[in-house]
Amino acid sequence: MSDEADVPVWTLSTSDASNVPGIANGDDLTPERLTELRTALAAFSSVPLVTLEAHPLPKKRDRSVGLPLDAVSPLAQELSRLVAASAKTVPAVGRVAGSGEVLYRMVVPAKVAAQVGKGLVKPMVSKAAANGVYGTLVDSATNVAVANATMVPVGRAVAGAASTGAAGTAVGAIAAGGAVTVAAPLVLMAVAVGVSAYADNQRQKAIEHIAELLEKLHDDKLEHERNELDGCRDAIDKATALLLDRGKVGASLGLDSAVHAISTATQNAERRVKKWEAALDAIVDNRAEVAELEAEFPGISEEGGEFRTHLELAALAIALKRRVVVLQGVEAGQGDPDNPFENFVRSLKADQQRIDELDARISRAVLRLSAIELRSPTRLIDKFMTRGQVDGLLETSYRLRALGDSISATGRASEVIIEIEKHSDGTLLVLPAHAS
Repeated sequence: MSDEADVPVWTLSTSDASNVPGIANGDDLTPERLTELRTALAAFSSVPLVTLEAHPLPKKRDRSVGLPLDAVSPLAQELSRLVAASAKTVPAVGRVAGSGEVLYRMVVPAKVAAQVGKGLVKPMVSKAAANGVYGTLVDSATNVAVANATMVPVGRAVAGAASTGAAGTAVGAIAAGGAVTVAAPLVLMAVAVGVSAYADNQRQKAIEHIAELLEKLHDDKLEHERNELDGCRDAIDKATALLLDRGKVGASLGLDSAVHAISTATQNAERRVKKWEAALDAIVDNRAEVAELEAEFPGISEEGGEFRTHLELAALAIALKRRVVVLQGVEAGQGDPDNPFENFVRSLKADQQRIDELDARISRAVLRLSAIELRSPTRLIDKFMTRGQVDGLLETSYRLRALGDSISATGRASEVIIEIEKHSDGTLLVLPAHAS
């Protein structure tokens, strides 16, 4: 195959403690073979291992989401150093170094993704095709999907080199015993920005849905809740930018007040889901009248309604909470330069358990509600129902089923993909991380 189809791929570790041979010890790889090896390496390694691929940047692509970073950001500099270290010895890397438009694709194996957190990233549905997800690689010229690229392992020429820096401090350090590049800061920042972009994308969706619902409800109290939460974005955005530039978050950013507002919103969500769970427990034989459901879930029989707004407010609070959790993880990780990614993961695990459980409780309540069988009103049991009453019962039944369809299925752990666009001016756009 010609060099034009070659895609350089690095095996990145967050520590030099790994004694697993790198994939660079073998021949060029197909994408399928790379996936198999990545899974095997993750299983055998005692430290997180990810792979990073460099593809031509597609011309046509949805760029309405993602977090932009400037050309002098630490992530941009780490990527540049990684490429420069192999540019002279690996032709495929040399072409990347000379290109102004690159798509970096970091793949985090399922084992490592599970350490980061099960609820932090879910499959990202594509608007272009039913049941499709983002992540299909396309030719930069034709914009047609391709799957015949040859993956060129990077590091073969320097596989026997000794480590040139402490773990977690230098991109381009080669772990002794294999061609695994130690790049903890790069992995930490890429994962942090990717999952933060995902959480912000979820926040934006929730805000849009809430705005549509409130136009019909005209509820000042719910409007106030929405405004309180949406007002947290500025402080979170500033704190994200500061931490990713390795700065320190101070009180002047207003993050403390934002965290308080988010905590209040999550408490509201917990209180509401507890009420929903009690109402569902009281339903006999999983059958109920519409009036009974309306009493506990206001607006359930309408297009939108108060209950739907409560769900979207909970989704907004959870999305913002996840962004804050990532920020706290980055801060903890960068506090110890010797093992930033391990500290990052440890902080995420400790802080996200409660929000994961809240998210799961809401999903379970909605699924239970969607499975309820509607029965005719008791007062009409010995009478014929009018056509309008029958139509109303059917419409409510359809709305209940649609609630269940809106819940993302959670299966076994999958790989997480983080895509980073590098543009000709050196700036980056980190797209929302998504499960494969």
